[in-house]
Amino acid sequence: MTNLRRANISMTWKLLGVAAGAFGFGFALVPLYNVLCSVTGYGDQAKLLQRAAAVTAHPDLTRTVTVEFLADVASAGSWDFRPVKRRVQVHPGELFTAEFYAHNLTGRDTLAQAVPNISPSEVAGYFHKTECFCFTPQHFRVNEGREMPVRFFIDPALPRHIELVTLAYTFYDQSTRVTRR
Repeated sequence: MTNLRRANISMTWKLLGVAAGAFGFGFALVPLYNVLCSVTGYGDQAKLLQRAAAVTAHPDLTRTVTVEFLADVASAGSWDFRPVKRRVQVHPGELFTAEFYAHNLTGRDTLAQAVPNISPSEVAGYFHKTECFCFTPQHFRVNEGREMPVRFFIDPALPRHIELVTLAYTFYDQSTRVTRR
C-alpha cells in the first residue's frame, strides 16, 4: 500500500470516529441535562413548582414590576402571533398568567415552537416560568387559532432598581416536523 493510501485510510477512520462521537454525544445530551438539573436544581420543573408555592405565598406587595410582552414571527406572513395584553403590573412573588394568541395562516397543518427572550439579561435568574407554551412544540390545524398561557413569577430578590421586564417570544414554523397521516 502506498503512503498516500495509508494516510487516507487513517484519516477516514479518524473522521468516522469523530462523527460517531458527535452522534453519541447528541444522544447523551438529554441524560446529561437531566443529571445537571437534578444536581443543580436548574430547569427542574418539580423543584420550580415547590419554590413557586413557597415564594408566591408571600408576595412583595410593597413594589410592582411592569412586564411587557412582545411577539415576533420568524417567517413573515404565515402567522398571527401576539400577546393578548401588552403590559401588566405584577408584585414580585405573585404568580401571574399571561396569554398569547397564535393563529395558523400557513394553509396547512403545522408545528410551531416559541423561543423566549428576557430583557434586561440580568433578570433571567429572577424570572421563573412554571408553565409555558414555549416548553413544547405546538401543533396547529389549518386556520386554527388559540390562546396559549404562560404562568410566571418574579423572585422577590429581584434588584430594586429593575422596574421593567420584557418577555419576548419569537415564533418559528416547524412544519417540516409534521408527519402526514
